[in-house]
Amino acid sequence: MNPAITLATTRRILSQLRHDHRTLGMLVGVPSLLMILLRYVFDRPERFDALGPLLLGLFPFVVMFVVASVGTLRERTGGTLERLMTMPAGRLDLLLGYALAFGLVALVQVGVVLAISLTWLGLDLAGSVASLVLVAVLDALLGMALGLFASAFARTEFQAVQFMPAFVLPQVLLCGLIMPRDQMASWLEAVSTVLPLTYAVEAMQEVARRPQVTGTLVTDMAIIAGCTLLALLLGAATLRRRTP
Repeated sequence: MNPAITLATTRRILSQLRHDHRTLGMLVGVPSLLMILLRYVFDRPERFDALGPLLLGLFPFVVMFVVASVGTLRERTGGTLERLMTMPAGRLDLLLGYALAFGLVALVQVGVVLAISLTWLGLDLAGSVASLVLVAVLDALLGMALGLFASAFARTEFQAVQFMPAFVLPQVLLCGLIMPRDQMASWLEAVSTVLPLTYAVEAMQEVARRPQVTGTLVTDMAIIAGCTLLALLLGAATLRRRTP
């Protein structure tokens, strides 16, 4: 690993995002709009208080998956990665640079959505704001890492977007957001235990319901971080210079 290369990659990605107003609008505006719609669809504060924190983790996860998978594929098909990898830059250096850049963007994204939710939308949170921000950023980084990994198997941007249902929707259905996991069929509950989004939702539930930092919350955050690191390592192992 070379920290200088990692930081140079981070600066390059942030510079590109700064000039890509549509992507910035998607990263920050879409989760905010969805939270506003959710608040007024329910029109019941208690329901919004129960589901709002869970979706604060889900929305960044989904948006970061799409942006990271498409962005990485675009750099590969455009030859950017090929030029970078002729330099003394390791694959993990490049992916860590992406992770750091998107992590900073995720922090801004979560901060904006949370500020809107706690003020305008009146979200009542039992846990600490710091815990919620930390879990939401971890969820966004998890989506980013899975997006980087998924991009290795796509040849076009359309295919990269198509991977979202395969990687994301099964996790959404089985994570406990729609149906409590203990009420699912036993084999579905077993499958859900190996899906990282399950622990992201469980961590958000802990923050929403309990004011203190629980052992379950710490365990869930450790699992999310571990899955993110594993996805980055797998992404580095499968990263190709260009798409054939």
